[in-house]
Order: sequence, then structure tokens, then C-alpha cells
Amino acid sequence: MDSQTLVLVALAFGVILGVGIFAIVLAAARRGQTAMEVTSTAVPDGVDQVIEALESAAAVIDPSNSVVKASPGAFSFGIVSNGQLVHPQLSDIVDKVRRDGEPITQELHLSRGPFGDASLFLFVRVARLGARYVLLLAEDRTESFRLDEMRRDFIANISHELKTPIGAVGLLAEALVSASSEPEQVKRFAKRLTKESERLARITQEIIELSRLQATDALSRPELVDIDYVVSMAIDQNRVAAESHEVLLVTKAKSGAQVYGDETLLVTALHNLIANAIQYSPARSRVGVGVIRRDDVIEIAVTDQGAGIPPEELDRVFERFFRGDPARSRNTGGSGLGLSIVKHVAQNHSGDVRVWSQLGKGSTFTIRLPEAITAIPIPQGAQK
Repeated sequence: MDSQTLVLVALAFGVILGVGIFAIVLAAARRGQTAMEVTSTAVPDGVDQVIEALESAAAVIDPSNSVVKASPGAFSFGIVSNGQLVHPQLSDIVDKVRRDGEPITQELHLSRGPFGDASLFLFVRVARLGARYVLLLAEDRTESFRLDEMRRDFIANISHELKTPIGAVGLLAEALVSASSEPEQVKRFAKRLTKESERLARITQEIIELSRLQATDALSRPELVDIDYVVSMAIDQNRVAAESHEVLLVTKAKSGAQVYGDETLLVTALHNLIANAIQYSPARSRVGVGVIRRDDVIEIAVTDQGAGIPPEELDRVFERFFRGDPARSRNTGGSGLGLSIVKHVAQNHSGDVRVWSQLGKGSTFTIRLPEAITAIPIPQGAQK
């Protein structure tokens, strides 16, 4: 082979070698870019701002089914926890959308939160968000279902419960007319009339409050709530009643616990528990209020030293209008709605309420709520 041929062969071999090396480098660069895209946790531009502005539940899910971004509603509804979707039904829909590429719209009936028996009726839409992510949007339709249930229960219960105080007011009014010439009798009937009218007003207010809790979602605008402040407010509201009953209110040191929710409703629920504990406690006894943080759950416990609740009544104490001791409830002005309100407030906060009691030893009512994950940003207007 002459020298000219050798030069041409060497040149051709160099060109082939150069093209091969370039191809290898280009493939490696593409693999590196793909790896960066797969491992990156950044969501597309603008998605963060949109998610934070949404009042409804929204979540962005990556290929490993981890939630990389979520709105406050997703946490308050209890569908996202610890960076994961709580409900397998939602994960199944996300997997199907990722596999088929087609958006899915569906109505789901889900439990609310990691514990408790509250339910959510959600209108869910899931679709792809770019090449890697899946976007989940959930609109709460629980209100319409609760409204139907409330209408049925309201008509069944309200006529019976209002009949007694309304009848008493009518009879006392007639007695006042008959005793108009007897000042002492007029004074006695007037005091009883005032007491019955106050009881009627209290029952009406509690019915309105309970109806609101059942008919609407109290957490459409969740806030970051300081539980220590809730405890302080509820105790302050009951100090006068405690002093009149000679009951000492005791609380533990501050816990630093926070939850997403409605501060006013949580104060109302805890106020009801403390008020009940005071009413059913003997003189010169104590009512304790404590907060415990355990496994991402906040427990608010109210303990009394009263007579306790019979075992057969423990499962019924949270029913509307239920009174364990009807005669004493009337004397204390009880309507049988206070614990039902506590139950619905807890459920609306993705939690529950439990009771322990022993006859002759006292009772402990415990509200359990999911602890707020403060690392997840919430809308600026919702922070206090």
C-alpha cells in the first residue's frame, strides 16, 4: 500500500473515531440532562404562586408519588400528610393519569384526616403538569351532603326540644296574669320566666351554631392557630363559672402546638368541654386542661373529678340533644348540644374527640387534631 493510500485510510479512521467520540459525549450529556430532570424537585415556573393562591385543595405529585407542592386546603382536608397522598383512591387516579396521559374527573367519598369518622365528598380533577408532574385539584362538595342530613335531623329534633321551654314560657305568662295582685308571686314567676327565656335563647343559639357546622365547611380559609392561645381563651371564659362552683381550673405549661383551622370554633369547642366539666364537678375539686404533642397529633384533654359517665352512655354522649342526667341538665341550663358541637368542630378540623370515664372517678374528654406542618407555606393573608 503506497503512502497516499495510507494517508487516506488514516484520515478516514480519524473521522470515524471523532464522530464516535462526539456521539458518546452527546449521549452522556443527554443522559445527564435526563437524570437532572428526574431528580429535580422544582415545579414549573408560576405553579408555586398558583397553588398558594388556591382556596381549594391542590397538590403537585412527582413520578415517585411524592407531593412536592400542596395548598393549605390539601392539608386541612386531610388528603396530604408527610409529603404523601393519604388516600389510596387518589394515588390510583394519579397513577392512571400518568400511565394513560388523559385527565380524569371523578367524585369521591373519602375519610377526612388520618383518624376520626368524618367524611369528605370531593370533586376531583387530575391531569398531567408538564412531562414529570401530575396536578391534583379537589373541590369540597361535602356541604350539599351535610345540608341534606341537617334538614332531616333538624325537623326531627327541633320541635321536640323547643316544646318544653316554649310551653313553660306560655304557662308562666298565664301565671303572671293570674297573680297580678300578688307581688311576691309575680316576682317568683318573673324570675322563672327569665330563666326559661334564657334557656330558650341558649338552645336556639346552639342549634344555629350546630347547623352552621353541619351545613358548611368551617375550614374554607384555614389559619395557623396557636393551641396555647385557644386554651387560654377557653379557660378565661370559664373562670367566673368555676369560681361560683368552687372549682379550681388547672393547666400545664405552654406546648407550642399549632394546627390549621378556625380559632373561634376551637375556642368554642374547648369552652364547651370545660363548662361541662365545671357543671358536673363537686365543690372544691379540680378541672385540668392539658395539651400533648404525639406523633404529629395534638391532643387537648379536659379532665374532671366528677361522678363519671355510665359505660352504657359513653357511646351516646356526643349525640344531639342527649342528656345523661336530664333533670340536672335542665337545672344547669344544658341543652344536650354542647358535646355535639365539640364533635363537629373536631371533625371539621380533620380530627376527633374521645371520652374516658369511670364512675366515681371522673371523666376525660380529648380533642385530637393533626399538627400543622409549618414548613409548608400558607397564604400570607391567612397567617396571624
